[in-house]
Amino acid sequence: MTPVDIESLPHVVVVGGGFAGISAVKALANQAVRVTLIDRHNFHTFQPLLYQVATAGLEPADVAYPIRTIFGHAKNVRVRHARVSGVDRERDVVTLEDGTEYSYDYLVVASGTVAAYFDIPGAKDFSMPLYTLANARRLRNKLLRTLEDVEVASESAPQQLNFVVVGGGPTGVETAGALSELIDIAMRRDGLRIDPENVKIYLVDVASRLLTAFPSRASSYALKHLESMGVDVELERSVVEVEANAIRFSDGEVLQARAVVWAGGITAVGTIADQLEETSGPNGRAFVTADLRIIDSENVWCVGDAAAIPQHGDPTKFYPQLAPVAIQSGRHASQQILRLLGGQSTQDFHYVDKGIMATIGRRAAVAKIPHVPVIEGTLGWWAWLGLHLFYLVGFRNRIRVFINWTWRYFDWPSGPRLIVADAETAR
Repeated sequence: MTPVDIESLPHVVVVGGGFAGISAVKALANQAVRVTLIDRHNFHTFQPLLYQVATAGLEPADVAYPIRTIFGHAKNVRVRHARVSGVDRERDVVTLEDGTEYSYDYLVVASGTVAAYFDIPGAKDFSMPLYTLANARRLRNKLLRTLEDVEVASESAPQQLNFVVVGGGPTGVETAGALSELIDIAMRRDGLRIDPENVKIYLVDVASRLLTAFPSRASSYALKHLESMGVDVELERSVVEVEANAIRFSDGEVLQARAVVWAGGITAVGTIADQLEETSGPNGRAFVTADLRIIDSENVWCVGDAAAIPQHGDPTKFYPQLAPVAIQSGRHASQQILRLLGGQSTQDFHYVDKGIMATIGRRAAVAKIPHVPVIEGTLGWWAWLGLHLFYLVGFRNRIRVFINWTWRYFDWPSGPRLIVADAETAR
């Protein structure tokens, strides 16, 4: 059998190594195409668990996996660790920040999103987002360093310690619950000498209830459980400014805060997806057709959080920016490329809804699964654990995370509460 000259095969460039990009490349691995995956990191991040890294529940290595290792056995896949600066659709070229150009026959843009600050003064400068592994590590250092500093200062006078989490979606709810547990365990197990009465965690959101994508029953459960953990939930409150050590609301109240965690939303504005078309969709996402190609394009797809994917049956609405949507859309885009190469027409994208989940601390979660009543409490937590382990990349990661979670379920151990950072970023 004559060996295949990989360089002669049609070239597919995939921009982004998140859920959508990895899924797209997996569908192309060992197929009759040449694939180049470009990402600014050399690892894939399991973003739903970043809050656990930030609150010292997991190590960074537990939620990240080298991209090259994922595709190490796929001879037709190459990985380039670099940042993409632009896409020239007329020339069919992707340009990197260092000036290198990659020509493509087909392009899949899975560039993801970034934190959305909604033009709120100071939010970008003084709050801490939780969207990348670097964000999570920085936030963990900040939280642990703050606890250390407050303990020392408390020797002279009582210190009020306020943490504020902005955003009542899954990330905000999960972070607030995990932060409450972190502070509790640091006091009980690590001997942190801080008066619990002087420590307060606030979760604020402009909406009238938490977890608006969930049924109201799940929202009520989340609110009740967070309040039982000592979290002060303040709904229908609009943040208008973030300062170095404070947050300001629309009613004029100023709340002092040692750290502000920003979980207020995401946007594709400023990303590569935002540059693909003259008119972008909601939150900067690229409009795509039913088969996930961008408008008026024959060879460029956009998938995952970067794309405004029309819902099947109602093109005026778009699918939510969730990991299952990203995984399924990335796979679908690659399948359409293979269909075109095989002389077939493309097919429309049909999303299979597998439900949404959010954990609210140890042993508590809510899960909304199609055709099943809302699952709460311990059963919801096990369902959440199983789903996340299923999607976690890498057998080694699954084993480590499962051991950590199981141990934490029965008895919270002395976990990775380590301040590991360069001197200039430790505070």
